[in-house]
Amino acid sequence: MLKIKFGTDGWRAIIAQEYTTDNVARVSMGLAKWLLQRNAAPTVVIGHDCRFGGELFAVTAAKVLASRGIKVLMARGFVSTPMVSLGCTTYKADQGVVITASHNPPSYNGYKLKGAHGGPTNPNEVAEVEALIPDAAVTIPEVSLEALEQEGRLQFVDLEADYISYLQKQFDFEKLNNAPYKLAYDAMFGAGQRVVRKILPSARLLHAEYNPSFNGTAPEPLHKNLLELSETIARSPELKVGLATDGDADRIALYDEDGNYVDAHHIILLLIHYLYKYKKLTGKVVIAFSVTDRVKKMCEAYGLEVEVTPIGFKYISEKMVTEDVLVGGEESGGIAVKGHIPERDGVYDGLLLYNFMIETGKTLKELCREVYDVVGTFVYERNDLTLEDKKKVQIIENAQNGVYTAFGKYAVTRVETIDGIKYHLENGGWVMLRASGTEPLLRIYAEGNSREETLDILESVKQTIL
Repeated sequence: MLKIKFGTDGWRAIIAQEYTTDNVARVSMGLAKWLLQRNAAPTVVIGHDCRFGGELFAVTAAKVLASRGIKVLMARGFVSTPMVSLGCTTYKADQGVVITASHNPPSYNGYKLKGAHGGPTNPNEVAEVEALIPDAAVTIPEVSLEALEQEGRLQFVDLEADYISYLQKQFDFEKLNNAPYKLAYDAMFGAGQRVVRKILPSARLLHAEYNPSFNGTAPEPLHKNLLELSETIARSPELKVGLATDGDADRIALYDEDGNYVDAHHIILLLIHYLYKYKKLTGKVVIAFSVTDRVKKMCEAYGLEVEVTPIGFKYISEKMVTEDVLVGGEESGGIAVKGHIPERDGVYDGLLLYNFMIETGKTLKELCREVYDVVGTFVYERNDLTLEDKKKVQIIENAQNGVYTAFGKYAVTRVETIDGIKYHLENGGWVMLRASGTEPLLRIYAEGNSREETLDILESVKQTIL
């Protein structure tokens, strides 16, 4: 049978091809074996997002786990990944399972593992679960959820209500809803739609309805997928900030009052700036390898330690559990902050920065200028190339073997290989090549001193490697 492998953020596959109830049952059996090796009476929280078949796959996981004597706490209807992670801490569960493929195209679904600490299960433990996934098919128990509930093996919990109650202790929603700066929110048809509708009735909502196909667009908060949000803000003077989250609402993107995209690099810098400079909090900053080096520059100015990890939020979360971390973030928009669970949370991060605006009376553009005063201006872009496996492998091998010493007029001065290949350029910018761990893509990351320069770098890279 198919060998199931977990990537940078869980197991993901195409629905009805590799992602089937039979294979979900196999993964759940591997998880059950692992849990029972560690605890005689473990508890698991299970939730699913808005993707096609989410309830079916969540029920499959619940039946397999419950059949092995594991207590299952299950959400009714769709929930976000941060709701499941928070649920692990709220109910003191041993593990969390989220049926989601996050930002992947609509044809995918996935299986994320969450630890008792309220964040991604650490890499070593994920590998242990993966090793226990049986090669043979697993029989899915023919038992109803009602029967499991009556027997005490299944309990329904309201993870969304728990999450809202938690947020209400963290934020003054009366102040946010009555603020002169109005917010627009693009749910991308994802799992953040209900919670934002409930906590921010003053917000203008886009794509906040149930649509398992995501209207045919991958629910990834990139500018090309958020043009309607950008245009809505640009033509609406009362809207001063735009927030977008991905399919399971753990990733974030922002727009300023002019409808300009504010990427994750800027968001990480804004959060460090806010928490350190305004909130007087300290701690280490942990970033994935693909994040801008401007973070190092800000941390040097503020006297904060920085650590760089391989790509995958599980590596960042692992640090947040064991060390004093102020902000942990990755280029793809997954960011966690001190004072919250060690988990990416697009809604929470968005509320924090919205609160920053209201407290200071400054727009997002003005706050970005404060960041530039510390680190200088920069522009980041990313291209995802869909290539045949043979070509993708050849490019990565070329990079690993030192074939690329310049990209057009941009000479390479230094190379790093923590995860992917990162080229530092003579102009002060950088380029990175990396094969995606969850999709059949070659990603090209680039940063320059202006938008024109960054786009020129990307084009030069494509001409060199293709």
